[in-house]
Amino acid sequence: MKAYSIGIDVLGKTSNFDPAHDPIVRIEMSRLRSLLEDHYEAFGHQTDTWMAIPRGRYVAEFTSHQVSAENAQQTSTADAMPAAPTSNEDAPPTESGGLARVLRLAVSAAACLTAGIGVVIWFGTAPTSVGVPTVSVGFDSVEPALRGDASLTRDMLLTALAQFRTLTVVLGPSQARSTPDYRVEIKYYGSDNDRTGRWQIVDAQSGHLLDAGVERVAADGRSPALVRGELATALATRLGSSKGTISMNEARASPDGAIGNVCTLRAEAARDDLDAVEIASATRCLKRTVSTHPKDASALASLASILLVGSDTASLLASSDLAAQAVAQDPLSDRAHIAMARALFAAGKLDAAIASANRALALNPNNPDVSGTLATLLFSGGYWKAAAEMADDASRFPDLVPREALVVKALLAYREREWSNALLIAEQVPRSDVMGSVLRTASLGQIDAQGAAKIFAELQAQVPNIESSFGPIMTSARYKPEVTASIEDGLRKAGARFKVGTMASAY
Repeated sequence: MKAYSIGIDVLGKTSNFDPAHDPIVRIEMSRLRSLLEDHYEAFGHQTDTWMAIPRGRYVAEFTSHQVSAENAQQTSTADAMPAAPTSNEDAPPTESGGLARVLRLAVSAAACLTAGIGVVIWFGTAPTSVGVPTVSVGFDSVEPALRGDASLTRDMLLTALAQFRTLTVVLGPSQARSTPDYRVEIKYYGSDNDRTGRWQIVDAQSGHLLDAGVERVAADGRSPALVRGELATALATRLGSSKGTISMNEARASPDGAIGNVCTLRAEAARDDLDAVEIASATRCLKRTVSTHPKDASALASLASILLVGSDTASLLASSDLAAQAVAQDPLSDRAHIAMARALFAAGKLDAAIASANRALALNPNNPDVSGTLATLLFSGGYWKAAAEMADDASRFPDLVPREALVVKALLAYREREWSNALLIAEQVPRSDVMGSVLRTASLGQIDAQGAAKIFAELQAQVPNIESSFGPIMTSARYKPEVTASIEDGLRKAGARFKVGTMASAY
């Protein structure tokens, strides 16, 4: 057994662990040897099998030790002796009483040994808990005349960033109690036609530039307050969303086995991509986080949301309970309320789900995930115009569009019989999304039935027995009958063979 393997497999070290520079394995093994030696020195006469870990090696050795004849005779004699008198406090202790005390001491020592080993293992294997990163924000105007305007925009930005709950903001490096995780520098420019924020994100630990860009808002004919608000929204979404540079870097750079905020970020990414492997990994990560930090509202909410990817009853019940806990722990968390909205929708309570999603939107109007989920709920309820507005709102930044918003936009285009547009949007949905695949196939079926045969075969490979599975899929999505019937029509033209009298065909 190598020190490197123990460090990786037992102590949870990362792959770059070097035993030559990090003595943690030697330290913990030394502690374990001392505990074992102390135990057997005091109580080894009561067991015939000893375990030892020779110095210089990391392999446990087991040896047999006979219980001494003296101890055996003492035990036999003690069993034959009468019990110690109970009425005379001055009576000398019998051998039986002495043995009882020894046994009690042995039990206590064994418990201490177990606890000691547990402490060693815990401190060796306790996962790293990663909190939300600290970000210092510098916001300056290049032009002196715009400093007042820049100050107001900065205040709006800080308020918007705080609503995301994905980072802790300090205003400039001098405000940070310690070195922040990231530095954000924003230069504010203005003209008669627009207001611009040029930004860059730097990893404060390494000094590496992670990302940079420009957000520009048209100013002509619009109130200054509206322009400032739009620019602050654009910058906050870019910096604070779960698909933003900071969150993505946190999810990627955090050590393997870490818990906390990193689990939430990875779960949100896995849920959006519908990556089965990542979903399973993120679920385990979140369960460990909740076990260690039962009041972590973000972890509770993310676990509630990711459990809904499965459709079994136990997951649905657990999701509802976790979402309720998240809301109770942090009533001002948009994550908590959107998790509750998703759980309510899964339970068939559409109106309550929409109300909860609207609460999330009020708490953080800049979160694309909130807008995307609300758009999904509104579409299922038949509120087409409102659904379109929410989907557009979630799609303001092409590289930050959540999967749910794309699906709704494709559905809206399909409903309007804009087959080509529906196909174009559906092509942007991850291939693992069944509804995206259904819409791609149905849209192409409406455009070119002959050319849709190949893509329909791909759908069949993804969803075996799609003809019989289509009904339950539409039922779980709770789409209006006319939407379901229209999609079925496209699938028929692509080659699907539905039985007469199926759910969709009945409308």
